Amino acid sequence: MTTALIIILVIVVLLVLWLAGTYNGFVKLRNKTEEAFSAMDVSLKKRYDLIPNFVETVKGYAKHESETLEKVIAARNMAMTSRTPEETIKNDNVLTGTLKSLFALSEGYPDLKANQNFLQLQEQLSRVEEEIAGSRRYYNGVVNKYNTKTEMFPGNLLAGIFGFRRKPLYEVNEAAERESVKVSF
Repeated sequence: MTTALIIILVIVVLLVLWLAGTYNGFVKLRNKTEEAFSAMDVSLKKRYDLIPNFVETVKGYAKHESETLEKVIAARNMAMTSRTPEETIKNDNVLTGTLKSLFALSEGYPDLKANQNFLQLQEQLSRVEEEIAGSRRYYNGVVNKYNTKTEMFPGNLLAGIFGFRRKPLYEVNEAAERESVKVSF
């Protein structure tokens, strides 16, 4: 009788250890996804801060292009007020599209392309875009691990019980955004 009791006790202890380990793994991955999103958010904030200076510089040369400039500012404001990761991803994709139109617009203004302030802002924005791209890759890598763990058996059972849900990947939604854009200054 004591052997059976010991076996049951060992099974219970192993089950409790597995539950604790799995739960802690979910918490660790959830926190890493939030940290990764936060890191991306910092880079996006840098971008948001650069955009008004960039728009003002372009505005001085392209006064009759106010519609494009207004779209960029409106997209920036929408992106800045995003409340959820899903909203941030969606609004950032819109902002990226409007920035591409701003870069394309500047192509028609040789004096603008030679302006030292414009060139410095463009270089800063380019560095920030590289940071954002790196942050997106890191975020997507962490989210992929988290999502895989929430969907694979037997972890998916615990994920459902404790409310661990899939996180959104940072994806390009518009087919036009997937195409290479040639921008030369």
